[in-house]
Amino acid sequence: MVLRVFASLLAVLLATGGALGQAAEPAAKPAAAKPAEKPAAKPKPKPKPKTAAKPTVPRADAPATAGTAPDEKPEQSTAAPSIKDSYAALTFTERLSIQSDLVWTGDYNGLINGEFSDRLVAAVKAFQKRNKSKDTGVLNLQERAILAASAKPQQSEVGWRLVEDPVSGARLGLPGKLVPIAARGASGTRWSSQQGQFQIETFRIPNMRLEAAYERQRREPFDRRPSYNVLRPEFFVISGMQGLKYFYMRASAQDNEVRGITILYDQAEEGTMGPIVVAMSSAFTPFAQLGALQEGVPSRRKVEYGTGLVVSGNGHVVTDKQTIDDCNVITIPGVGHAERLAEDKSSELALLRVYGARDLVPLGLLGAAPRGETVTLLGIADPQSQQGGAAVSNVAAKLAANGNPRPLDTAPAAGFSGAAAIDLHGRPYGMVVLKTPVVAGPAQAPQAAVIPLKRVVNFLEANYLALASSQPGADIKASVVRVICVRK
Repeated sequence: MVLRVFASLLAVLLATGGALGQAAEPAAKPAAAKPAEKPAAKPKPKPKPKTAAKPTVPRADAPATAGTAPDEKPEQSTAAPSIKDSYAALTFTERLSIQSDLVWTGDYNGLINGEFSDRLVAAVKAFQKRNKSKDTGVLNLQERAILAASAKPQQSEVGWRLVEDPVSGARLGLPGKLVPIAARGASGTRWSSQQGQFQIETFRIPNMRLEAAYERQRREPFDRRPSYNVLRPEFFVISGMQGLKYFYMRASAQDNEVRGITILYDQAEEGTMGPIVVAMSSAFTPFAQLGALQEGVPSRRKVEYGTGLVVSGNGHVVTDKQTIDDCNVITIPGVGHAERLAEDKSSELALLRVYGARDLVPLGLLGAAPRGETVTLLGIADPQSQQGGAAVSNVAAKLAANGNPRPLDTAPAAGFSGAAAIDLHGRPYGMVVLKTPVVAGPAQAPQAAVIPLKRVVNFLEANYLALASSQPGADIKASVVRVICVRK
């Protein structure tokens, strides 16, 4: 029943421009008739995500988003520049992870390639509407966590992960718990289960045109009996029976080379594997730039937002060193471009200066020692956390334990790295540092701590700065500025 529904509605996906990596065409039974090509239906409302044990993926009967499929022609983006900038600020692996999670929640039927598109924005808006959030098209940290939590149970059940195959040069989504055994294939990598009921294999065929590979794969091996096949200029799909198993194959060509994936599974496993094939087809990228998913390889944001504290009227600003690591351009909005003057790796501090800056209000750092375990954090959250805004906000927090720096019980929003920590009497306690994860995967809460005031003062005095004294009732927010780091 599942495959008949998938097969009958596959034509809708193809008619709307479904290309390699779009919502997958499922394997069809031999007796299934070839679906007729027909114009795309009007988009149907997205169903609410299921909570059943089986993995939930995009509905096969949901037509693809109107527009040109991204791997046939570039999609013409109509998104506002602010939305594009928000996605540009994410790392490649963060965008991959968001696309993958949206596939599993049933909101996205596009290519999992880490690229920005109107289709991705529409999927995010659909997810936000279903969760009764404002449909901005950009996920804030709370919404990102909800998305990850919605997709994780289905992904975890089958051990879903994105992997890179150096043998074939492809990137694919793999249900690792179902296929734990990996071995070298004829021209790629083969993953299989202990009893062989599931088999997944990548392949590459050099010096061959797509049409020739399509004809060969329809006839080989001898026990392959296709019941559905389609050939397009950029890809082909073949599905049916191979021996006593269902099979699904997808391949694409580039520079006179064909790369593809074959999925085999027992007929008794149709209910489990059928929907996973959809997710695997969306995740399959035959000609990928490998290296982005390697464990332990940091992937920094191209645009990083943090907070800085003005410490002199001559344009000196202190911030978290991690925020400005590897920056090509550092900007203090409304003030000017900043230069890095000094760093202290042991204290995680960095000193910036904007030359020619005027009318800056330095934070008073000299005075009575701060007290207590409760603090208020004054910082500027990442634009994604405040709908593109740049307001200084305050967050109540508690110092969790002794240490230098002192850990916080909970981490504030992204962008608070470099924020001021103030005690209950309005006296500066120190500066916030965030250790934000930079690897692929769902959004994770950063680890937060406060560098004590004494260490901040020692660092600044070591760089020959004359510091201001704290004044009762002073407006500390006037000394808080946003820091923007732009990387290549």
